[in-house]
Amino acid sequence: MNTFIFMTWTVAYSRRVQKQIQALPPARREDCFALLKEIEILGPVRTGWPHYGKIEGAKECHHCHLNKGRPTYVVVRKIKDKAIRVVEVKYAGIHENADYGRLG
Repeated sequence: MNTFIFMTWTVAYSRRVQKQIQALPPARREDCFALLKEIEILGPVRTGWPHYGKIEGAKECHHCHLNKGRPTYVVVRKIKDKAIRVVEVKYAGIHENADYGRLG
């Protein structure tokens, strides 16, 4: 008999980010929740999402687009603790308003 222990990631976000998510258009909000669920199950490295990448100059910080075209919506997240699997969402909103220097 094989036993598998499946550990999920904890996805945390602040009240500010919760408001940002609620302010997204309905279709983008659904995409955001799908991404967060995927991160919870599979981890923060989600290469299947458009323009996924690590943010240069920021340790363990990742971002990806929720859609193509304009306006482009992004989600930025940071790995807070690999050992206990915690990811914190730092920003969810329009790409042009993301301050990547501050978010990392």
